[in-house]
Amino acid sequence: MQDASGRVPDELLHAGRVGRPHGLDGSFHVAQPTPLLLALGTSLRVGESDTEVVRRAGTDERPILRLALAADRDAIEALRGRELLAPRGAAPELEEGEFWAQDLEGCMVMADQRELGTVAALLALPSCEALQLEGGLLVPMVADAVKRIDVAARRIEVDAEFLGDKA
Repeated sequence: MQDASGRVPDELLHAGRVGRPHGLDGSFHVAQPTPLLLALGTSLRVGESDTEVVRRAGTDERPILRLALAADRDAIEALRGRELLAPRGAAPELEEGEFWAQDLEGCMVMADQRELGTVAALLALPSCEALQLEGGLLVPMVADAVKRIDVAARRIEVDAEFLGDKA
């Protein structure tokens, strides 16, 4: 459930998308999963409906779920592509220095008082996660590159020299 700007409301977190069915009982592969939000018994919103995870299998990278609201393959096929949203209040506490991806999206990235751009997405790369800025610039989420993140101020400070930006 996104607002007019395409953003998920702040009280909900992106948990994944309903992917292709798995078997006949309403189970499905989760696309774009956020594993911390997909535990057995978790409450989720799919479209305008609230439901619960009644089966969890697969791996964190490729989870397979079954939801209480979809009893068979046809029911889950009708939901294919829909976003799975979890209530922020039910989400596990993050460790110091961890952030939900949607909280970083839209933040201004600054290097020495210069605006480099706005975060379009957080990408999971093989070696680390990276901020993808509008326009394509990637900023690795490593201590040498990211000096400070202030989600409340919607601002991320990065080390221009580490990024190879001498301007």
